[in-house]
Amino acid sequence: MSDDVLSYSSERKGILSEKETSQDLETDILSLRPETLDDYVGQNQAVETLRIAIEAAKMRNEPVDHVLFHGPPGLGKTTLAHIIANETGGTLTVTSGPALEKGGDLIGILTHLEDGDLLFIDEIHRTPKSVEELLYPAMEDFAIDFVFDKGVHARSHRYRLRRFCLVGATTRVGLLSAPLRDRFGIMRSLDFYALDDLVKITKRSAALLDVPIEADAAMELARRCRGTPRIANRLLKRVRDFSQVRAKGRITFDTVTAALALEGVDDQGLTKLDRRYLQTIIDYYRGGPVGIEALAATLQEESDTLVDVVEPYLLKRGFLMRTSSGRRTSEAAYKHLGVTYQQGLFRE
Repeated sequence: MSDDVLSYSSERKGILSEKETSQDLETDILSLRPETLDDYVGQNQAVETLRIAIEAAKMRNEPVDHVLFHGPPGLGKTTLAHIIANETGGTLTVTSGPALEKGGDLIGILTHLEDGDLLFIDEIHRTPKSVEELLYPAMEDFAIDFVFDKGVHARSHRYRLRRFCLVGATTRVGLLSAPLRDRFGIMRSLDFYALDDLVKITKRSAALLDVPIEADAAMELARRCRGTPRIANRLLKRVRDFSQVRAKGRITFDTVTAALALEGVDDQGLTKLDRRYLQTIIDYYRGGPVGIEALAATLQEESDTLVDVVEPYLLKRGFLMRTSSGRRTSEAAYKHLGVTYQQGLFRE
């Protein structure tokens, strides 16, 4: 046998080896998600509730009660689902409400769950009604009902499921039907993060990314991330890129300021879309009130995007007011945009 053939055979044997290699142990993408409750920063009440529920479930040798997280995007709903799975030792299956188009999709997932496994449904309020109704007996009795044949020959059969935990996440809890909402044993609302918690998250993520960051730079980045860890991590990666190219790899206050100016994020964390939103109300609708559909048409954006992504932070910062007659900009919005505020400008 030639040397080339021997070399190729040896290489193939290495590829097909049953032993773990260094490549097998490497993750494809570095995850900045915390894996345990001890590593999780912020949302103290929700974390303490989960800690007690998980510990009690372990004592009884049962799965954790069904959990519903609701709040604006990027506050850690998916991360908490992963943490519950890690803390309980169950396998996590992830899906979303829009992906469950037919009842068969949900049945296929439920019948493959083992004792103590977790099913995470993101945007659960968008689950079709026919699929949602299958969740009722699954959550309450750990069973699903099949109907065979039709008419006078119809027969019903109940299939027993393994005891699992359903974790739901939604940005619009008001759109969740009452029968589904009432079947969750634990309901927690996640709020925007405090500045101190965001600084901790920023420093932790910088350490995981192996990039040095100065204290005042971490504070400035945390101040501009809209109270949202997901945005903090996204902006940190953009600042890291900027600092590697323009500042020898170290993140300073100046690099944060320059990088975020390039991204269009101002000193209050507002993006170009946020500022266009406020400016449109002021310029086109004399400060408001104006309906969300009219705003969406003027901005050429989906109304859901404005309601779920833009408005929560503007309301939190006091730049926007929701009234029965529509949206209004506040005096703080005028001041931030550098526009002269005129008392009594609002139309009634």
